[in-house]
This record gives sequence, C-alpha cells and structure tokens, in this order.
Amino acid sequence: MTIASGTEKVVVIKRETSPGTIAGASGAQALQRVNLNIALKKDIYSSARKTSIGMKSDMRHGVRRVLGTLDDELAPGATKIAMEAVLRKDFVAGATTGAITTVAAAAGPPGTFTRSSGSYFTDGFKVGDWVRWTGWATTGTANNTRNYQITALTALIMTVRGTNNEVVAAKVAGDSVTCTAVGKKSYVPNTGRTDYSHTIEEWYADIAQSERYVGCKFSSMKVTIQPTGMATISYTIVGLDLQAGTAAYFTSPTAVITTGILAAVNGTLRIASTDVAVLTGLGFTLDWGTDGQPVVGSNVLPALTHGGATLTGSFQAFFESATLRDLFINETEAALQFAMTTNNTITADFLAFVMPRIKVNDAAKADAATGIVQTLPFESLYDSTGAATTGTDATILSIQDSSI
Repeated sequence: MTIASGTEKVVVIKRETSPGTIAGASGAQALQRVNLNIALKKDIYSSARKTSIGMKSDMRHGVRRVLGTLDDELAPGATKIAMEAVLRKDFVAGATTGAITTVAAAAGPPGTFTRSSGSYFTDGFKVGDWVRWTGWATTGTANNTRNYQITALTALIMTVRGTNNEVVAAKVAGDSVTCTAVGKKSYVPNTGRTDYSHTIEEWYADIAQSERYVGCKFSSMKVTIQPTGMATISYTIVGLDLQAGTAAYFTSPTAVITTGILAAVNGTLRIASTDVAVLTGLGFTLDWGTDGQPVVGSNVLPALTHGGATLTGSFQAFFESATLRDLFINETEAALQFAMTTNNTITADFLAFVMPRIKVNDAAKADAATGIVQTLPFESLYDSTGAATTGTDATILSIQDSSI
C-alpha cells in the first residue's frame, strides 16, 4: 500500500480569468512552502425533530467552501503571486531619474545626493525606497550598484543609508548618473484595487491524485520576524470548491523560486525616522476579511468579496529609553520601515516594508529578572497626505522586492 507523502506533493498555482472557473492548464507557478493546509469544508445541517425513538434520524451537507493557510519562510519573490493578491496591486517597476548630470554626492553617514535641478518627488521616489546609482566616476565609483535606503527626501536632496551603513563617496556634480529604485514595488492602493482569484492544485504524485481548489482568494497575510530564526509569512486562503482527478492538471509549471531566505539578523529597522537596534520581535497582519454569502438553490457560494483592509501588528523592544514608550503615551504617529536582506553584501536581494503612519496602542512591560521588554501593539493607518510632493505613498503598507 502506498501512502501519500508530503515530500512528494507538488503545489501549483495560477490566476483565474473568471473567478471559480479553473485556470488554464499551462503557465502555472509551482510554490515553495513550509505547509499548505487547504481543504474543502461543508456546512452541516442536523435535524431538530423530536422522535419517539430518541435518536437523530437525518442530517445534510450544506454550503461548500475552501479554507486554508499557506505558510512559508520569507524570501524575495517566493510568494509574489500571493503577496500581490493580498495587497490587491501588482508589483511594478519603481522610480528612476534617468541619466542626469546635476547631482553631487556628499559623504556621511548618512550621506546625501543633492541635485541642482529637477525633482526626486516628480521622479516618483519615496522615503523608505531602496535605490541603486550608476554612472559615478573617479572618487564617486564606490556609489555605483550599491543598495541605499532613502531615509529623508526633498525635491533636491536624497538622504540615504547603506545596507551596512556604508559611507557615501563624495563627488562633485558633472558625471552622467542614474538613480533607480531596485526591483519592483507594490502597496495597498486607495483606488483601482485588483481582485484576483486563483486555482491551487495539490498533486500527490505517489498515489496519482489531484485536488484542484478553484475560486481561491488570499484574505490575509501575516509576517513574523524573530531575532534568532527565519522570518516567516502566512497567508489565509478562502475559496469556492474542489475538483478532483487522477492526473496532474497543470502542465509544465514554472519551477519554484529559490531566492535566499530572510532572517532578522540581516536588515534594517527604522521607527519615527530613527534606526532601532533594541527590538526583540516584530510582526503584523494585513487582513481583508474576505468571505461569501450563501444563496438559496446552490451549495456553492456565488462569489467571495473583500471587506476593508486592516493592518495590525506588534513589536517587542528592550526598555532602554522613553522613546518607544512615549509613542503610546503621547499618541504620537510614526513611520515604520524595515528591510531584510539575504546576506550582508552591498547588492544583496531584499524585501522592504514601509508603513508611513502607525499608532502604538500599548506599552506594557514584562517584569523580568533580566532585560525588561516592552510590548507595543500598533495599527497602521491610511496616509492621506501621501503624494508626489511629500515623499510617501498614500497607503497603509508598501512592499519593495529586489528580485522581481
């Protein structure tokens, strides 16, 4: 007897053209995973009749729905299709200056790139973006193809920090240089939100069984970062129905993405425009509350709809000053920016997260015998001031992926 093994199971996903209609068999993407726990569920209706025999005489299966979670270790590009679905916006190429000759570089830290004409805002750059410069010559060559995070921005001055706080190499203006946001970027949009639906197949090759979950939407995304382990991501899935077969449905899916896994020891964290090195943990959940409403005459939900997006999280930090605590006491709004890299090199792949406007809602402290840790839950709020002239995105969350 052969028993299905998780190491032999292949997970494949593809967006559907019509929600609930199985996606075409070609062009799908195989997924990396730690766990995919997905299954068809049914409402169960039991008879309430009172009978002389003293036993229940009937029950029925009701509305069908798919429920599941996809858990993985966080890595650039690895779950792009799911991340885009939760953000409800595709990743797109970021800002660029094009070739310009009016920029002077000044050493720091933090270091600046100052232009005498044009506008970084008009080009589309935002605080928290990671960029790379090219074209610097002579004393400025060290600035080329190096990851820099924008920590402050005006129309003419870009203030940056490097992956490992590398100092900007000083150079007068005159070189033909270009600054480009690395990889691609997405965020929760205030208009024009996408509403993607997916077919997810579990192919059990060792027992020749295929289970295809159709009409699947990603309702939430949870990111967890700990100081001594891999960063993780977990998606909540809701769907419409299950189709079964004895052959793999998707043909020649694209191989799994194998970029480096992220850990908190490689990265940067800024809260309220200040680098923070005392955090002991960080996590957040973006949730749309996706669900469906049953109708008479069908045992399948007619559609799945999203509610409004909420983003809540928490970070833990050693109590070493009043700074973080007073964010709660004074109800002070702050930006939260963090990025994790696959290694410590100056061109490492990364994922960067920006919440332009958070409020901290508590600052409780554990009475430990060793270092006192405070827990600071927060909520990310819509930044209505985000615009081309402020250097922030009008959103509750943006994500930049260098590998796309």
